[in-house]
Amino acid sequence: MPPMISFPSAPVLNVQNGVATITLNRPAHRNRLENDDLRTLLLHFEKVNQDPEVRVLVLTANTEGQPRPVFCAGYDIGSFGEADPHAVAFEQVPDALAALRPITICGLNGSVYGGATDLVLACDLRLGLQGAEWRMPAAALGLHYYPSGLQRYLRLFGESAAKRAFLSARTFNTQQLVQLGIFEEFVSLDEWSLKLSAWVQELQSLAPLAAQETKKSLNELASGHVNLQVLASRQELTKHSADFAEGRQAFLERRKPIFKGL
Repeated sequence: MPPMISFPSAPVLNVQNGVATITLNRPAHRNRLENDDLRTLLLHFEKVNQDPEVRVLVLTANTEGQPRPVFCAGYDIGSFGEADPHAVAFEQVPDALAALRPITICGLNGSVYGGATDLVLACDLRLGLQGAEWRMPAAALGLHYYPSGLQRYLRLFGESAAKRAFLSARTFNTQQLVQLGIFEEFVSLDEWSLKLSAWVQELQSLAPLAAQETKKSLNELASGHVNLQVLASRQELTKHSADFAEGRQAFLERRKPIFKGL
């Protein structure tokens, strides 16, 4: 029997029980992102946003067969400058990810490089695998990074660490990433599945209307685009929601609430 040949494929979307999981799926190429992958990710994001049942999105990667796990090696440099009429500007993808309705968590199950680091930052929460590395080599390649990516780095890394990332192009090890405070925790490979599942379950247990409206407000406040009347209207919306009534009743009855997003 001839050996089975596996071909790289675009990111895979799986939706189950209110959780959408997007898996980068080019492990033989360290999950580098090609133009087809960018288009596929945008389509997946749109599908997730249109499904009201989805409360949580997990972004992770297939690292099967890799000698050292790599979540993503970044954008395929060879694709820069290609005359592709359907090419997607890379920044569209993390910008769309950051704007998604559900709560997003990045399951960073390996090292991450280049533009893929912004995908990690664009998620609301991050869980890391011990031993993962982080590198932003834009200046070492002769490239000025796009504005929204720089803004996310400054907001989450802080000025000093963002300058170290871009102006030295040095690698951040796990200990340095822990010190940044942007990851919920780093866990061993043995604990990975259990810890990620626990985080997903915890996020699912939140009232979806309150969580999603609060996410909008936090994103707007972080970007400096603040409309206090809009924020107040969201507060009023949740105050009079069926979910808040259920939350109060469950608290009084000492049971877990059953939220419906209403």
